[in-house]
Amino acid sequence: MQTGSLRGTDAPRTHGINSRAVTILSTNDTFCSNKESSSQSPSHAKMSNQVQVFMRHMPPMTAARSTVIAVFSLLLVSCWTSDLRAQGPAVRYGAKVPQDVRMMYERGLNYLAKSQQEDGSWSSGYGQGIGGICMLAFLANGEDPNFGTHSVVIRRALRGIIGSQNAKTGYIPSSMYCHGFGMLALAEAYGTVDESQLWPEGAKTTGKRSIGEALELAVRAAVTAQKKNQVGGWRYSPQDTSADTSVSGAVLVGLLAARNAGIEVPDQSIDRALEYYRSVTSDDGSVAYSGGMGGMGQSMNRSSIATLVYSIGKRKGWKEYDATMTHISGRLEHQETSYPFYFRYYMSQALFQSDFDAWTKWKRENTRVLKEMQLDDGSFHGGQGGPQYSTAMALLSLALDYRFLPIYER
Repeated sequence: MQTGSLRGTDAPRTHGINSRAVTILSTNDTFCSNKESSSQSPSHAKMSNQVQVFMRHMPPMTAARSTVIAVFSLLLVSCWTSDLRAQGPAVRYGAKVPQDVRMMYERGLNYLAKSQQEDGSWSSGYGQGIGGICMLAFLANGEDPNFGTHSVVIRRALRGIIGSQNAKTGYIPSSMYCHGFGMLALAEAYGTVDESQLWPEGAKTTGKRSIGEALELAVRAAVTAQKKNQVGGWRYSPQDTSADTSVSGAVLVGLLAARNAGIEVPDQSIDRALEYYRSVTSDDGSVAYSGGMGGMGQSMNRSSIATLVYSIGKRKGWKEYDATMTHISGRLEHQETSYPFYFRYYMSQALFQSDFDAWTKWKRENTRVLKEMQLDDGSFHGGQGGPQYSTAMALLSLALDYRFLPIYER
């Protein structure tokens, strides 16, 4: 796979070796479905695949190389068993996906597949950020992205994101909000989609970057924009010097996913963004939209975003994390009206990462509500962003049951 200058190493992707992301060394081995029961657990299957894939990347065998393989295998098993002892297989890998969730998900994907434009976008007026969100919905249920039912949709969406990207700056229009979701989609697709099938034969060479190159450019754009920002976050334009916690959440999660994928992301960039969230989090778990502590207000959306970034940014030791986690887990009955699917997208991930028991309780109600909201064609309507956006966000709020996206790893 070709990579750009931000790539830390050309070695196989092994960052965070106990992460699902290590399976991105493989293409066909990565997405093994847990929709049907199997005599071999998903965890055992993935561990076996990881070792096999690593061996395929090794040069001809020597005594030294055989030792490396043995050590690598032991490390994988050690990390895997350590995680199981800490969390238990049901938490880490999930149980069987409920039938009503699978049915809703399949109907939603069919709607998104039918409504995709030829250029890989979804007609929403919000740029390729919507394309990234929709593509994530397809990746999240574990279907093979190279040979599955919707593999053409996934490749088309990827071409749309990469084709829209500024080749010099790495910016994915039409805002840093879109850029964040586009970057997240690239990170989750990186290494799982067969690059040889991404661009059709005879396609114009303009913009034909690899997923890795596009992701590295997107990271560079985000880091460059942050350096111009006075408070360490992001707002709608790459040139903005102020920040808000909504746009910053989209970009920061994208950066964390890229780092999880093995792309080099400066620690300073992650640390500075998390300190920005820290500065706008109050003792009761409320989170300001922008600026300082003034105008805090209660927003489950903002508190959920903060809980999520503290969790996957590995800041669970902070008192601010405790505050936001307590804030959202104590309000499981909350129903958002202005941005209902945006709320469900972040609330599901925040609870999953912070309080598994609360997530288990909340997801049952979320499933019930969404089942009533889904239309006959599989779509969801309501709030802002259009039906494609609403549908993808609704599906992603259900996708934790599948546990396939690396960013969803707990």
